Amino acid sequence: MEYQHIMEAAQYILSIVKTNATIGLVLGSGLGSLTTKLTEATSIPFASIPHFTTPSVQGHRGELVIGKLNNVDVIALSGRYHFYEGYPLDQVVLPIRVLKLLGVQTLILSNACGAINETFRPGQLMLIRDHLNMVGINPLIGKNIDSLGPRFPDASEIYSKKLRQLAKDIAFFQEISVKEGVYAWWSGPSYETPAEIKMLRILGADAVGMSTVPESLTASHMGMDVLGISCLTNMASGILDQKLSHEEVIKVASSVKETFQKYIEEIVKQL
Repeated sequence: MEYQHIMEAAQYILSIVKTNATIGLVLGSGLGSLTTKLTEATSIPFASIPHFTTPSVQGHRGELVIGKLNNVDVIALSGRYHFYEGYPLDQVVLPIRVLKLLGVQTLILSNACGAINETFRPGQLMLIRDHLNMVGINPLIGKNIDSLGPRFPDASEIYSKKLRQLAKDIAFFQEISVKEGVYAWWSGPSYETPAEIKMLRILGADAVGMSTVPESLTASHMGMDVLGISCLTNMASGILDQKLSHEEVIKVASSVKETFQKYIEEIVKQL
């Protein structure tokens, strides 16, 4: 994606609504209803923004919403693009680059994913400590946009320790069961096989999903502070004697949305 395209998308958004937001939210499967909590909100469909398109996955509305969450200015993406939808990675991460041009410095990424760690349970949240890129490609491949970040960015702390500690402290006071672990990015759209889950467990993964890693790499490249929060919606393939379905993912994510929303609201309030 050319820098000019990123600029055109950002300029279009700013022609509709001005913002002082430095906090961005990416809301994954079944979690997009958090945008209903925003006040003084302006919603812009992805399809109307230059170089954006509408996500095709259930549970991803495809809207950029600018407003206030508990009187804090935020920009929220209700829905995201996935590599498995057939989009090139520069399209997948375009909204993240646009958020940077809009002034976002802190990015909270959420997703729905499967638990590999057998001490975890569906309905719990997991703070992402680190990730495994199992797809083997990187959104930063290609000509580097020097104005956004360095050619060879450091990846030793993509997910901010400071933000994770804040999130753990808030979880303690809200009495929320929050785990911490390593997230593995799987391309999808097929779920993993039991043998692949066994491999991921040996490699050190605690959870597996089909998003987030391209966005976190891109955000880190641009100097954003990143907090990743996974909603564990199911046990990964082969752990339980049952088949996996996206309907179950949406159902479990929806069942914990109130807890998740209150959690995000308090994190934003304390940033």
